[in-house]
Amino acid sequence: MSPIRNLLAALVLTACAGHAAAQTPAPSPAPAKPVAAPINVPVPPPPTLDAKSWVLMDYETGQILASLNPDERVEPASITKIMTSYVVSAELAGGKVKPDDDVFISENAWRGGGAGTDGSTSFLALNSKVKLHDLLMGMIVQSGNDAAIALAEHIAGSEATFAELMNQYAQRVGLKDTHFANASGLSAPDHYTTAHDIATLSRALIRDYPEDYKIYAIKEFEWNGIKQHNRNSLLWRDGSVDGIKTGHHSAAGFCLAASAKRGDERLITVVMGTKGEKARADMTQELMNYGFRFYETHKLYQAGQPIAEPTLWKGEGSTIKLGVAQDLLVTVQRGRYGDLKASMDVPGRFVAPFTKGQAVGTIKISLDGKPIAERPVIVMDEAPEGGFFRRLGDGIMLWFKSDEAIQPSTQPNTK
Repeated sequence: MSPIRNLLAALVLTACAGHAAAQTPAPSPAPAKPVAAPINVPVPPPPTLDAKSWVLMDYETGQILASLNPDERVEPASITKIMTSYVVSAELAGGKVKPDDDVFISENAWRGGGAGTDGSTSFLALNSKVKLHDLLMGMIVQSGNDAAIALAEHIAGSEATFAELMNQYAQRVGLKDTHFANASGLSAPDHYTTAHDIATLSRALIRDYPEDYKIYAIKEFEWNGIKQHNRNSLLWRDGSVDGIKTGHHSAAGFCLAASAKRGDERLITVVMGTKGEKARADMTQELMNYGFRFYETHKLYQAGQPIAEPTLWKGEGSTIKLGVAQDLLVTVQRGRYGDLKASMDVPGRFVAPFTKGQAVGTIKISLDGKPIAERPVIVMDEAPEGGFFRRLGDGIMLWFKSDEAIQPSTQPNTK
C-alpha cells in the first residue's frame, strides 16, 4: 500500500473513532408522562357565554384554548386604550418622549373627552399642562378619554396622525383584522377589531412592557382631588387578575379584556359585546376558572440545558450541544401531556465552526398532529474548527456519511 493510501486509511480510522460515540441513535422525542398523571381525563366544553365574541388564550404560546367568533369584527370601545398605551410605552422605550414631559391639554382633548361628554374622563382642565406619566395613569386606571387624546396629540401632533401610528404598531405585533381611527375608542365607521386581535395585543403588551403593564393592576387613581376606581371589577374579586381593560358604548356593548396568572400559568381572556357591566365580569371569571381548571402549563425544555448533541464535523470536539435560549412551556388540556410530540428541524450534519448562541433551526411541539409551540434551536457553546488533520479526515468521512435524523436527545421536564 502506498504512503498516501496509508495516510488516508489512518485519517479515516481516526475520524471513525472520534465520532463513534456520536452515532448512537437518539431516543424517541415523545415527552415523558408525569408520574401518576391521569389518563384520558375528560374535559368538558367551554362555558356558553351570552356575548358577541370571546377568546381564551394561553399567554406563553399565544395558543387559543377556546373561543366563539374570535375573528368577527366588533367595536372595541375603550379597550382601544390598550393599543394607545402600547404606543405610548413604545415611544417611551424609544426615548421619543419622557414620563415627566409636560403635556398640554388642548380644547380638542378637553371637549372631545372631558367632563362635558358622556364618556369616561380624567377631568383634565382646559389649557393646563399635565405630566405624561399622570396622563398614562389616568387613561389606564380611570379610562380617561381626555387623557388618551392628550397623549395622542403630544406624541404625534394630532389624534388622526396618532391613529395611523397605532395601525402601524398593530401590524408590527401581528393584528390581522384591526383598524384604529382614534385613541380613545369612540365609535367610528373604520374603527374595529376582533377578540382574537385584542388577545394578541394584550399578550404583546404584557410581554414587551411588563413594567408599564403593572399600571393595569392599580385599583384607583386620584387626580386634581377626584378619586376614581378602575372599572375592572375582577381586580377586587380575583387576586390572580392583574389587568387589563374594560370598554363600553351603545354600539360595542360591555367588553372586558383580562389577564390572570396562577403559578406558572397565565391566561388572557377577551369578552366582547355583553349586556351589562356585571355580565362581562361574571363571564370573564367563568372563562378564567374554566381555563385554569381544565388546562395546565408544563415546562418542556429549560434554557441552558442541552436538548440534543449531534455529531460535529471538522471541529475541535466530536459533538455540538444544542438547546433553547428561553424556557419552552406549553399549555394543554389536563391529562394530555403524555400525548405531546417533539421534533427538531435542524441541518442533517453540523460542520464547524459555530458560535455560541447561533440559531441553527427550530424545535416544534405538536398535539394530535397540530403545532402548539415552536422555539429557535441555538448552539450552546463555541464550536471552533479543528486542526488540519481533523478537518481532512472528517472531509473524507463525509463522503461516506448520510445526514443524521436529529431529534431531542433528552426528555422534556415534568411538573
